[in-house]
Order: sequence, then C-alpha cells, then structure tokens
Amino acid sequence: MSSASNNRPIDRFRSVFSFPNPVNEVAARLVAGMVVLLVLAILLSDQAWLMFLLVYGFAARVTSGPTLSPMGLLATHVLAPRLGSRPVPGPPKRFAQSVGLIFSVAALVAYFVAGSAFAAKAILAVLATFAILESAAGFCAGCFVFNRLMRLGLIPESVCRECAAAFGPSSR
Repeated sequence: MSSASNNRPIDRFRSVFSFPNPVNEVAARLVAGMVVLLVLAILLSDQAWLMFLLVYGFAARVTSGPTLSPMGLLATHVLAPRLGSRPVPGPPKRFAQSVGLIFSVAALVAYFVAGSAFAAKAILAVLATFAILESAAGFCAGCFVFNRLMRLGLIPESVCRECAAAFGPSSR
C-alpha cells in the first residue's frame, strides 16, 4: 500500500467533495452569469426539464465546489484563468450556493409537484435577479446574509477563523 496520503480512497473522496477556500471571485461571477443564462433559457423556452440541470449544478457546487459542476469547471479552468483571480472567503460562497439550491429546488417542486408554472417562474425570476447582481455588480446576496448571520452569532466564529486562515497574514 502506498504511503502517499492522496492515493487513499478517503483522501480522493475528500478532494472531490470539498469546497475551496478561498474562492476565485472572478470564477464565482462567471458561474452566476451562466446561471442567469440557464434560468433565462428555462423562462423563455418553457423547457421545465432544464430545472433539473439547474438543481444539479447548485447541488454539485454545494457539495464539491467546481469539481462536479460543468459551469464551475468551465469558469475555473477555462474562463477565469484568462480574466484573472480575486480570492474571497469560501464559506460565504458555499452558503450562497446553498441558497441557490434551495431556490432551484423550490422552483422544481412548484412546477413538477404543485403544478404551478407561475410559482416556478416567479421563484426562478428571483433567483435570476440575485444571480444578475452577483455576475454584473459583484453583489453576492447570499454572502451578505452570511455576514449578517455571523454578526448575529448564528454562524459559529470558527467559520470566520476558517475564512481568515485561508488568506493568512501574507495576503494582507
């Protein structure tokens, strides 16, 4: 058996199912732009099955960062390297992806379970609005809420230390 820890199955599993910290803000904004395009495709084409792709993308990014997400891979490996890098803390971005997952699942349930195309489209419109804010203006609403939850003590200080540790004293 190899002594290299990255050859152990559990280490390979952890490397796939982990969220990066820090996150490249440029890549995050590119993914948000791709989310906008997918939501617009859903809304304009009435191809509700595309919501499954939206849900998958958010679930993949929540569980593994860009590793299992086609949008994440395109943004981190193809587009962002050409546009630059701006590191930001990972936990708030993961929280934002979780909120996106909740919205996309809610739209899916509204459409396929409750039978309400109107409710699904309204939820998707809200999701698109926040994705536009992230992509075009750099305002991450999920990150904003994450920050407020930390200030209220609803997110443990250990998460804040994890964010700070990703940058270390040399990055200041």
